[in-house]
Amino acid sequence: MKNLQKLVVLASLLWIGMITATAQIKIGVCTNIQNAQKAKDAGAQFIEESVGRFLMPDKSDAEFASNLAAAKASPLPILSCNGFMPGSIKVTGPNADHEAALKWAETAFRRAQQAGISRIVFGSDRARQIPEGFSYKEATKQFVSLLKKMGPIAAKYNVIVVLEPLRSAECNFLNTVGEGVQIVKKVNHPNIQCLADIYHMMQENEGPEAILKGGKYLKHCHVAEKMDRAAPGTNGEDLTPYYNALHQIGYQGGLSIECSWKDFDKQLAPALANLKKYAVQKK
Repeated sequence: MKNLQKLVVLASLLWIGMITATAQIKIGVCTNIQNAQKAKDAGAQFIEESVGRFLMPDKSDAEFASNLAAAKASPLPILSCNGFMPGSIKVTGPNADHEAALKWAETAFRRAQQAGISRIVFGSDRARQIPEGFSYKEATKQFVSLLKKMGPIAAKYNVIVVLEPLRSAECNFLNTVGEGVQIVKKVNHPNIQCLADIYHMMQENEGPEAILKGGKYLKHCHVAEKMDRAAPGTNGEDLTPYYNALHQIGYQGGLSIECSWKDFDKQLAPALANLKKYAVQKK
């Protein structure tokens, strides 16, 4: 009987450990705050909004007030915001305007803190696109220089900027997680980290080993299937090697669905259920 009791206790501890492991990855969806209730009902734990649309760095505080109120009343937290820098503000090339970029960033970070947002996704393909004929090496220096100035501002507002590697079809600069991590290391500031977007990784033929190498520098993730940038589960693509890599590094951040929806209302719940089954539950 005592041995049986020991087995029951051991099984319970293992189960608790499994629950702890499955709680590491939080699943969410990139959408506007008006869809927060739908997202919650479908099983999401957070939403990812847009810097330009929601934080509105080019608008007054009075104009932002309604969005701030919406954030505080939202049934789901806004964990992160993407679409950081507008294409009109260049961060690389001969027309780079870092003063404007930092001014934009500070307003975004301040409002993010007010709204309880902890991650700002730095994709911004048009802002960081390297002009034809401009040196890649020089563009990298420019970008690192900007981020070194941006890090302390982000820290002031308890925000982490995560660099989003984008597929080469969208941007000619910073295309892989490996490249993103190298830039993060050069910047060497705790508030400048990296993002792993599984869709972009697959488009660039970057395997899950990049997640293992990136390890502690990965603070946010995006996901969509490779074909048609579809919602997870649409085409039956096996993304578990990437999910397993996240578990191997002990990843405890957000995993946002960032995809091309055909029918948001119908696809959202099945897509989130797919993530719960394959991404959240440790295999």
